[in-house]
Amino acid sequence: MTRSPSAYRGRFAPSPSGPLHFGSLVAALGSCLEARCRQGEWLVRMEDVDGPRTVPGAADAILRSLEAYGFVWDGPVLWQSQRHEAYAAALARLQAAGQAYPCACSRKEIAEGHGGRSIDGAPRYAGTCRGGLQPGQSPRAWRLRLPDREVSFEDGLLGWVGHNLERDVGDIVLLRADGQYAYQLAVVVDDAFQGVTHVVRGADLLDSTPRQIWLQQCLGVPTPAYVHLPLATNARGEKLSKQTRAPALDDGRPVPALVDALEFLGQRPPPALRAASRDEVWAWAVAHWNLALVPRCRAVSLE
Repeated sequence: MTRSPSAYRGRFAPSPSGPLHFGSLVAALGSCLEARCRQGEWLVRMEDVDGPRTVPGAADAILRSLEAYGFVWDGPVLWQSQRHEAYAAALARLQAAGQAYPCACSRKEIAEGHGGRSIDGAPRYAGTCRGGLQPGQSPRAWRLRLPDREVSFEDGLLGWVGHNLERDVGDIVLLRADGQYAYQLAVVVDDAFQGVTHVVRGADLLDSTPRQIWLQQCLGVPTPAYVHLPLATNARGEKLSKQTRAPALDDGRPVPALVDALEFLGQRPPPALRAASRDEVWAWAVAHWNLALVPRCRAVSLE
């Protein structure tokens, strides 16, 4: 894809592991409105690179829901399941540069190791295979070598965020033991391929951003601007997701959910908008969207 240097290009990239829910709607709406208010393009990418987590029919259901809610995207949908050659080429570059190395450790070994916890709560890889595999070992996965340095960025809502990658994250997987390319590699490769200039997404991915920026630097591709929207959580503080059994969007009643999402994002829609048509809701939302009104926090409880 090509673009002019000054163009705004955003995207929404759902994983087809189930239907869209209110949290998905918030992310989609925020990213789309931010693009439209800047006269930019808004893309949809189906992040189905993780085959075992992909639910048959979920991708088509997601696209139908987006259409039912009035979303219009620019250009064809990009499917990660059709991009394996691009991910293999990126991995080969990292391997040739000595930035990626084979790892023989199992999940159990990593969990029982001495790496502690990563900034996002997952077991941190202690770097066991950094110096090479032991005799008789076979590679299970490929990892990216993360440096002992801080990588930081200014989030459009949350301000400066930075991590020491080696201490706070640990070397991340690029190609998993089951042959699946990791999300962190795929998202960086695809954002660059699509010319994405601005990423507006949920704050659950905030801690992934420094490692993605480092991977962008390793591959020599541009770094987008980032905005991480607050997550919608339940009364227990859990992110709305398929795992927490968040109810699917009702495709037959888009207006109430759209207005609820606007309120969640701090946009102060007038009460009369609940009696408006779907297209009238969109017209109001595009005309009044203001990123500065979005709550500057990682999560907002719905209860």
